[in-house]
Amino acid sequence: MKNTIRTSLAAAFLLVPLAHAGDLTLRVDKVQAGTGAIMVSVYDNAGGYLKRPARVAQAPASLGATTVVIQDLAPGDYAITVYHDVNGNGQLERNLFGIPTEPYGFGNDAQGEMGPPAFEAAKVNVPAAGRAATVTLR
Repeated sequence: MKNTIRTSLAAAFLLVPLAHAGDLTLRVDKVQAGTGAIMVSVYDNAGGYLKRPARVAQAPASLGATTVVIQDLAPGDYAITVYHDVNGNGQLERNLFGIPTEPYGFGNDAQGEMGPPAFEAAKVNVPAAGRAATVTLR
């Protein structure tokens, strides 16, 4: 009897974080080709921004718009980066100066000056109920 109660309590505590996690449904607009994949990185803090994503996801590119769902995110602020891996090699192509040659975008359609936007500019808040957001590629 005691083992059954302990097991039930342990299972309940394990399920608590899942009950408060939401999905981020990301619509990526201005997809110019139906080849390759849309690659999404989600960052949960400024210190790891553009270095260590908390989550990554991808979806096959669809001409016009593609939807990518990042499931079970704990409520909080997340910066989003997106790029269209047109050639399907798994990396963002850049020119000799380090400027991306494949389409890319950031949360809130943020734009940086002489580089990527700051974490604060690219972040979106994901509540426990989840959120839908849009990123436009450029």
